[in-house]
Amino acid sequence: MTPPRGFPEAEYRARLARAQAMMAQADFSALLLTTEPHVRYMTGFLTRFWESPTRPWFVVVPATGDPVAVIPAIGAHLMRQGWLTDIRTWDSPDYADDGESLLADCLAELAPTGRIGVPMGIESHLRMPQDAYARLARATGDRLTDDAFILRRLRLVKSDAEIGKIAQACTIASRAFARVPEIARDGARLDDVFRRFQMLCLDEGADWVGYLAGAAGPGGYGDVISPAAPVPLAMGDVLMLDTGVVWDGYYCDFDRNYSIGPANGTVRDAHARLIDATHAAHDIARPGATAADLFHAMDRALGGGSTGRLGHGLGMQLTEWPSLIPADHTVLEPGMVLTLEPVVEASAGRILVHEENIVIRDGPAEWLTGPAPAPIPELGS
Repeated sequence: MTPPRGFPEAEYRARLARAQAMMAQADFSALLLTTEPHVRYMTGFLTRFWESPTRPWFVVVPATGDPVAVIPAIGAHLMRQGWLTDIRTWDSPDYADDGESLLADCLAELAPTGRIGVPMGIESHLRMPQDAYARLARATGDRLTDDAFILRRLRLVKSDAEIGKIAQACTIASRAFARVPEIARDGARLDDVFRRFQMLCLDEGADWVGYLAGAAGPGGYGDVISPAAPVPLAMGDVLMLDTGVVWDGYYCDFDRNYSIGPANGTVRDAHARLIDATHAAHDIARPGATAADLFHAMDRALGGGSTGRLGHGLGMQLTEWPSLIPADHTVLEPGMVLTLEPVVEASAGRILVHEENIVIRDGPAEWLTGPAPAPIPELGS
């Protein structure tokens, strides 16, 4: 069943209550949010208009009371459709004062004293001009400081409603992957396969395809981030498509590998090892385990020697905290959504990558993607 779009106001009030409890514990008088996922997390403000870098957008979360949006006037109508009632606007872009004084006045009103938290750690960014931020810091008496990872901790554990949206994105992408035999065969151009796969995702119900990567090559591929080239697929190639489709503002992120024609023994073995690795991680993905534990489980299944990360968090963004690396000891909790992404060297200079999405539950983890079988699918000519 397709979940409902949007969230009830109770969802946002629960997020606000959690945020303000963490703020009280860390002694913050306010939080300042400046990026799309943080603004959307607190307000429900979903728009592709963030693709334009011209205008800054702000939300202030006070220690008590409801958040206040300080945004360009062009966004007021959409913001009013959400749950916030205090929406302050200016005509942007304004080269002399692009919302700075309005924001400073708001902070002075809502947080006249005390620390103001701004996400500053790894995987964060500012999304406002640095010189404007410097002026704001001076205007607030240099009270802007790191938010002690409050936003990260809030977003790390998803509600059931959020998980339902991620699951719907996974379902849509799974239906598109099932139709890959319609578009990929010996002689089909890789760039055309990429375009047509995005069309399949949209046809199956994606709001948009936020990410599509992949590769193809004999016995494997060299990387998984290069743009698709106008090169025809050939018998013996391994084709990989990795997609992040978006449904109601939430991503999936998983891939599938295909052999063009019969796969050789090396490819079949490498693919089976990848499937074994995802199952090894899934089997131990329970509350109390750590991100590093999942890395080591996959590394052992692959024979050891893995480098880089073998997965990550997932939700409103394609990749989120944590990273499945040996140095990440984030403890798993129910409601965390993760990708499992092992990689294996099939032959010299040729790799295969496989990816699945799971959610941590009180007991065994739940697959959000129907786990791929060990035999690599073979596409005819």
